[in-house]
Amino acid sequence: MSRLEIILSSVLVLSTLFNIGILAYARSAMIRLLWVAEELDDLQTMINSFSNHVQTVYEMDTFYGDQTLQGLMDHARSFDEQLETFEYIYSLIETEESPLDDDTETAGQETQEEN
Repeated sequence: MSRLEIILSSVLVLSTLFNIGILAYARSAMIRLLWVAEELDDLQTMINSFSNHVQTVYEMDTFYGDQTLQGLMDHARSFDEQLETFEYIYSLIETEESPLDDDTETAGQETQEEN
């Protein structure tokens, strides 16, 4: 082997190892991003549920007009609006899960139609 062949072989091996490392890092980063997206989506769902629950309690005759509940309701809405700024992150998982969700909904509708 000539010196040029050795140098080119070394560069090829180093380049291959570097590319494998970059791919592994990119995969790891994508997995973490999708995990964060799922968690933000779950948090958004919980905040929406909490906001609706406070709204329901506030509208009860016993609590209607209570300033403490009004402040809590306003705070929950504000928090919900703030979380909507991260919608672009948790929309990543919606596109992945939508085919599965559609299949589940279709199967559920078929079961209901059969009954």
